[in-house]
Amino acid sequence: MIFAALVSCTSRQNWPQFRGPEGNMSFNSTSLPDEWGNDKNIKWSAGLDGTGFSSPVVWGNKVFITSAFPVKANPAPQRPAGPPPQQGQGGPVPQQRQGAPQPQQGPPAPEIRDTSYLKEIYRLELICFDLATGKELWRQVAYNGAPKASKNPNSTYACETPATDGKRVFAYFGMNGLYCYDMDGKLLWQKSLGEYYTQRGWGTGSSPVIYKDIVYIQFDNEDNSSLFALNASTGDEVWKVARDEKTTYSTPYIWKNKSRTEIVTCGKTARSYDPETGKLLWELPIGGEQVIPSPTGNDELLFIGNAGGREIKSLLAAVKAGTAGETAWKTEESGLANPSPLLYNGLLYIIGSRGEISVLNASDGSLKYQKRITGIGNCWASPWANNNKIFFIDENGITRSFKAGETFEQTGENRLEGNKFWASVAMTGDSYIFRSFDKLYCIKK
Repeated sequence: MIFAALVSCTSRQNWPQFRGPEGNMSFNSTSLPDEWGNDKNIKWSAGLDGTGFSSPVVWGNKVFITSAFPVKANPAPQRPAGPPPQQGQGGPVPQQRQGAPQPQQGPPAPEIRDTSYLKEIYRLELICFDLATGKELWRQVAYNGAPKASKNPNSTYACETPATDGKRVFAYFGMNGLYCYDMDGKLLWQKSLGEYYTQRGWGTGSSPVIYKDIVYIQFDNEDNSSLFALNASTGDEVWKVARDEKTTYSTPYIWKNKSRTEIVTCGKTARSYDPETGKLLWELPIGGEQVIPSPTGNDELLFIGNAGGREIKSLLAAVKAGTAGETAWKTEESGLANPSPLLYNGLLYIIGSRGEISVLNASDGSLKYQKRITGIGNCWASPWANNNKIFFIDENGITRSFKAGETFEQTGENRLEGNKFWASVAMTGDSYIFRSFDKLYCIKK
């Protein structure tokens, strides 16, 4: 019993992949602070010299992030190219503004694929920090050279969140490769999954997940989409399945339900696979437009959907465990957008791209309430739950919190200096790790 308690306590200190140990952004710790700011409860901060929107991960006393340093980059475009794809999420098509020019009639002009990125030089890095002090322990250059694919000018080549199993750290840079290191920064193996074009040349954003010594990567693009299962020790291919999908940014989800364990992938069609063999278990068209948010679930139901677009509503569906993709309910009224849905104590919490809040009953999809708070910046990061409160952060570094439950009551507003807080937070037993575009923060009482 003492051993079991120690294992449980230790595991709660770790945040090994995108959205945490179970991929659900849910925690239960009274040791985490409810309040913080530029002069309150900041244990340490560390400046970042590269760029990246990947989230931090934590194992023991080590924090890992990926970063991309532009050694030689093309000049920034004079006009924005639209939102970039994010780690585990992606970039939606901006909403059509009233009075904006309407598209021309007739067939669309053929897309011209930009190749100017081949003249650039980027250094892609995995960096390790000490959780207690913020001191940089080591950094390793995974790749240094011309990128293997293009990206949105507003994005970076470090959008995918790394993953760790406590023995190894997996730094994934999309078309630029997957790199496996030991916990002290020694390169163990590396692997290229291919070089293909992505939607509008926006790049990649789906993060790796680990289950039973296998690394899973949803490798979707415009030309040759696949789901890979790789041996964590060697990088050897355990299995690979072709996918009839175009570019996606959603991260796979390991769904441990009452009937079996599945690896679920989002797309225009949601698909579930046997994690040991890659056998297709079920598939389900799920509508929406932008394949951005990642799934979540419980023992009975899986919650999966796509964000909306210019004239297409988002769609959120609940899939019954143990079936061939049978749904318990579907809705186009959830407001699902860039951030992934959050399941907590029987309710689903949906945060829209501008902080619109929708709360639904998880069992039947009925809407409990919707609320909009004014003054919120764009929201890319996934919301999280702790100690009966729901938290979400906008890109300006402002975190709002409200009580979990069927009625709205705001409980706090915390600010951090900086902008472009697009990465999702990492949590340990008593600390939050936030990442902005150029800084890493440890928040602790």
